Amino acid sequence: MQQHLVLIDAHHLMYRAYYAIPRTLQTSKGEQTNAVYGVVSMLLAILRTEQPTNLLFCFDAGEETFRHQENATYKDGRAETPDDFYLQIPRVMELIEALDVSHVSDLRYEADDFLCTYARVAEAAGMRVTIVTGDRDALQLADERIRVAIPHKGYQQPEYLGPVEIEAKYGVRPDQIPSYKGLTGDSSDNLPGVRGIGPKTAADLLQRYGSLAGVYEHLDDIKGSVRAKLTKDREQAFFCERMATLVCDIPLPEPLEDTVLVAMPVEPAVRFLRQMEFLSLVKRFESIVASDYGRAHFLQPVAVLAPASIGERDDQLTLF
Repeated sequence: MQQHLVLIDAHHLMYRAYYAIPRTLQTSKGEQTNAVYGVVSMLLAILRTEQPTNLLFCFDAGEETFRHQENATYKDGRAETPDDFYLQIPRVMELIEALDVSHVSDLRYEADDFLCTYARVAEAAGMRVTIVTGDRDALQLADERIRVAIPHKGYQQPEYLGPVEIEAKYGVRPDQIPSYKGLTGDSSDNLPGVRGIGPKTAADLLQRYGSLAGVYEHLDDIKGSVRAKLTKDREQAFFCERMATLVCDIPLPEPLEDTVLVAMPVEPAVRFLRQMEFLSLVKRFESIVASDYGRAHFLQPVAVLAPASIGERDDQLTLF
């Protein structure tokens, strides 16, 4: 059976969970748990849906990556993250470690760079790769073995994007995504691109000339206001392209073989879920452990769990 590596953009999952679930969700002792609950729920859905043989969480570690050093305003303008979001990160880490799942981070790089590096290494090893993220920079990685899964409704209806879907949606190939962002910019990262060039014009230019460099090599063939805009913001376009290009050759902090899911502990995870008072999630977790997938990847507890189908849908929750 072909190995399947699932790479998770951990901060994206936390942000989704934090803003999707009311902050009033707390334990009986008053500890806020909305982001933790959402991450656990989505992780269970990912295990049930994707059935990975390998799993890795990729975290952002700080605010001064090489992109911030090159661009002091990188990601300026984003709403400041509330303190009660950060307070829940240690609990998410506690869950990951309870399951003995690998995780990586580095002050110099973003989580996206780890997604890129591990995806390419896994692909070279003959593995199938699913990247779980909402960051469109990851679309540049899609190919026949690598797909991007964007969570919707928790993870009940993920949107899968491969080369065909990306070209249909954006009008460009995955490898053209950095050039596309060089032209259109990316407001979420405070990258302006070429002012006045929208998605349709950018896609048309890249379909004709192949890359941002190709566009500028044929600048004399481009007429009117588009040429004027490209001329004015040339330096900015190439800078934004560079900022959007992911690093794919980071030395691996965790060997690829350490991402394999084998004999994952069950009892520490159940203790964590009960401590957080996530009783409905305990039931979902136990149903996965008792499934055929769970029997292959989890260390089975002494108590015999009732058989369950990994495809069962949890109807107790509407969002997650």
